[in-house]
Amino acid sequence: MSPDVSAQVPAGVLEAVRAKHRAMWSSGDYPAVADQTISTLGAVLVEACGIGPGDRVLDVAAGAGNAAIPAALAGADVVASDLAPDLLDAGRRRAAERGATLHWAEADAHALPFEDGEFDVVMSCVGVMFAPFHRLAAHELLRVTRPGGTIGTIAWTPDSLVGEMFATIGPYAPPPPPGAQPPSAWGSEAHVHELFGDAVTDLRAETRTLVVDRFGSGVELRDFLKELLGPVIAAYRFVADDPERVAALDEALVALGDRHLQDDGTMAWDYLLVRATRA
Repeated sequence: MSPDVSAQVPAGVLEAVRAKHRAMWSSGDYPAVADQTISTLGAVLVEACGIGPGDRVLDVAAGAGNAAIPAALAGADVVASDLAPDLLDAGRRRAAERGATLHWAEADAHALPFEDGEFDVVMSCVGVMFAPFHRLAAHELLRVTRPGGTIGTIAWTPDSLVGEMFATIGPYAPPPPPGAQPPSAWGSEAHVHELFGDAVTDLRAETRTLVVDRFGSGVELRDFLKELLGPVIAAYRFVADDPERVAALDEALVALGDRHLQDDGTMAWDYLLVRATRA
């Protein structure tokens, strides 16, 4: 890793972030969240990256394998990496149920334990966006992709329901570390161009919409997030001793859900799909 990139974030800060995020994403039930809302996105990314038999693939911040398992079923040699061991365990169970064979590795997106140029395809489906030090994470995606290989990401746009949700919980959540950037910035084409720069060619970005029919009201959305999604659980824990702030967060999440609920009872969650070639 080049010193100018790695030196931006002190080792002690990275270790504290790892511990915090490992605990946060192990709380609630992220696999259930993925199953009930974004189960189709992994296959979308696999198709966009053109993954097939013989490809050596790394899924970064893979969770329980939403993209890694479809990649393995497409015939690729897949490594699914994530910071949270609980999510990897859930992924192993899901892979066995679906008859998929792949490798699972505990890894931080800021410091991937793989060799330079080891993979033909490096992808992340609403995963690497949550690594707070974007330049460092992007550098790692680039480093482990072979020249001519493919990098693919899916991230929520800033004005999507999920992007707005993170902006909504921000004032109630533990403060981010110095230098952290918001997750939904990965959903901005300009930001992704800035992160990858001339280290990639043929970068293509497309905003798409995921139709979610899981929630009939803002209350249903709030209760779902409050029970199952780690970052929202962390926000509620942070303000638990202040009933007024808890009530305000409740109201803000309900209002968010109601604002995005369409007349047909569905919600439209916008995301940015990016595919680029490693220079």
